[in-house]
Amino acid sequence: MTIPDIHSEFKGRVAVVTGGGSGIGRAVAHRYAAAGGKVIVLGRREEPLKETVEQIVAAGGAADFVSCDVRDAAFMAGVIDGVVDREGRIDALVNNAAGNFVSPAEDLSPNGWKAVIDIVLNGSFYATHAAAQHMLAAGSGAILNVIATYAWHGHPGTVHSAAAKGGIVAMTRTLAVEWAARGVRVNCIAPGPTETEGASRALWGTDAARTRVQAGVPAGRFAGPEEIAESASFLLSDRADYITGEVLVIDGGQWLGKSIYTHEKGSA
Repeated sequence: MTIPDIHSEFKGRVAVVTGGGSGIGRAVAHRYAAAGGKVIVLGRREEPLKETVEQIVAAGGAADFVSCDVRDAAFMAGVIDGVVDREGRIDALVNNAAGNFVSPAEDLSPNGWKAVIDIVLNGSFYATHAAAQHMLAAGSGAILNVIATYAWHGHPGTVHSAAAKGGIVAMTRTLAVEWAARGVRVNCIAPGPTETEGASRALWGTDAARTRVQAGVPAGRFAGPEEIAESASFLLSDRADYITGEVLVIDGGQWLGKSIYTHEKGSA
């Protein structure tokens, strides 16, 4: 295959990014638009979505937004159909919308459990199901789900999120097998600690917590959203045309470094 110019590899293509109003979703939207694609960002709050679009347009890219709730299956189907009606196509879907908070399992309410499952697992399926109708008919498309490594190794305080993201891994691999011969690829990225406002507030809300989290990353730092977006861009591109059903971990070695033993960095 001919390797495309990464600065124009999405020219003429259209991507939908859920949770595109901030953090990783916003960074992925910027990266897709910077390579010539048009991005439609989705989310519940209109103001941050507008801000994402304004930033992309100011940088010379093409973008639009739709305010929506990924938990509403019928509404999501209408949103995706509307994108295709207006743009004529959908080439990529990034399921980034998430809800998370840390809670011991015994203190987690049924409503707290349901809220995270509905946004992360159900919302990802609803958007995927809607987009797939068009992608399968066109014989091409790339779907990317944003998860976390505790989807398979678990982590205290994240039973709701880990269960939802673990479900997404199973969904990703199942759909990858079902749809590979029909031209639609489905993959995941699993970012580690990333410098975003949402993660900082929900997962390491104090300086002490931040220090503990960073100490557990062998690379010794958090990721920038732009770094995550680069990996996402690769999996959405033709450069990854033979990759489906995979989970790309982007965590500075964090999950590999988990151990009951501790040691100073650089020592034996």
